Amino acid sequence: MNIKVETQNLKKHFPTPAGTLHAVDGVNLKIFEKQTLGVVGESGCGKSTLGRVIIKLLDSTAGKIYFDNQDVTNISKDELKKLRWKMQMIFQDPYSSVNPRMTVSQIIAEPLKIAKKFNKSEIDTRVDDLMKIVGLDSRYRMTYPHELDGGRRQRISIARALALNPSFVVCDEPVSALDVSIQAQILNLLKDLQDQFGTTFLFISHNLAVVKYISHYIMVMYLGVSVEQCSTEELYKNPLHPYTKALLSAVPIADIHHQQNRIAIKGELTSPINPPAGCRFAPRCEYAVERCFHETPVIKETGKEHFVACHLY
Repeated sequence: MNIKVETQNLKKHFPTPAGTLHAVDGVNLKIFEKQTLGVVGESGCGKSTLGRVIIKLLDSTAGKIYFDNQDVTNISKDELKKLRWKMQMIFQDPYSSVNPRMTVSQIIAEPLKIAKKFNKSEIDTRVDDLMKIVGLDSRYRMTYPHELDGGRRQRISIARALALNPSFVVCDEPVSALDVSIQAQILNLLKDLQDQFGTTFLFISHNLAVVKYISHYIMVMYLGVSVEQCSTEELYKNPLHPYTKALLSAVPIADIHHQQNRIAIKGELTSPINPPAGCRFAPRCEYAVERCFHETPVIKETGKEHFVACHLY
């Protein structure tokens, strides 16, 4: 399989009055063509920042980003404009990610107009095609976002992201603000789009059940670092990192006769501002030993394409 997106020791730090915030701190990942990498972790672990840095909405502090085997870490503005045709983003909140002063057709047509390579007839045809692809009835063309429910608004966002036929899309928790029934519709839509157009996805979520359904591979993040990476099947069958085990134990099971052995995470969070050396999960880990508090674990392969950053392995 060809590698669509790759990062090497990617970092994004933010200066604050209290010190440097290590939002993303040395992440290595590979996303294969026509597949989906799910990124999971609790709120504040750096998932969304990672997605925005990869897609060049934020500049990286250090590290490398490769897209189609091309180093795009420090490309010029003109090169970035061309790259925007190939990579797009679906934002988390469908209520704020669309312009309330524009109609549905205007929102979807905006990337096409910015590209300045389509005439009015081509834009109108493309908007009609995109609305059909994402399941929006043509009667909504002149409708404003506030007149629609969350599911339809998110479909507008998806249509806008697909307007220029990108080969890579970052999905930043695209279903977290939606009802469960609508979530299923959007997830099925994304899977159908991948089958139909071969789109590669980076899917960000804190919901492991959602990530299991849509992802081929999963990366677990904790306070800016990757703690485990492997295939979806392998993660659910053989989780290794204590944090991953705790996350999986919290996934609800739809069986009243099955006892759920919930692993409670106790202890204080390590501050992401100037974090000390050692494992960032150590203060909350029941298996932590002295080494964990002083030596930062390196992510390494413990099985076939199963990587974990933990001194236990």
